[in-house]
Amino acid sequence: MAVTQRRGRKIMMTPGELDEFLTTQRTCRVATVAKDGAPHVSTLWFVWDSTSLWLYSVVRSKRWTELRRDPRIAVVIDTGEEYGELRGVELSGTVEFVGEVPRTGELCAELDAPETLFARKNFGLEEMPHDGRHAWARLTPTAIASWDFRKLGPM
Repeated sequence: MAVTQRRGRKIMMTPGELDEFLTTQRTCRVATVAKDGAPHVSTLWFVWDSTSLWLYSVVRSKRWTELRRDPRIAVVIDTGEEYGELRGVELSGTVEFVGEVPRTGELCAELDAPETLFARKNFGLEEMPHDGRHAWARLTPTAIASWDFRKLGPM
């Protein structure tokens, strides 16, 4: 994974800070490419496994349709209200689809860890509930940019 940084290194998150941030945050904004080439942005819950961002999406959504046609994606996870509190990460690359579509709970060893993480984080459960409406897309980012304005000190 290539870590790129458009902003100064002073505000870039360390690998440990990046992992902690992505592990504790819940909601991301996903940018996909619409059929006409325009960007389409939507929100989604996610889980991070220290290597990949796992997205659990409704398969009858515009987002899913766009990803199946063009798997290029950019994702932003951020937090903070005041300027000096702003923190975030932008990840980009190409998604891979993992498991059956839609997901019904068939055995898939590759999904054991992300489903356990997702169920605990978002539902407080030990097992992932499957509704036959969602499926998994994995983003192993080719580029990452991060920022933590708290590192700038008092404004």
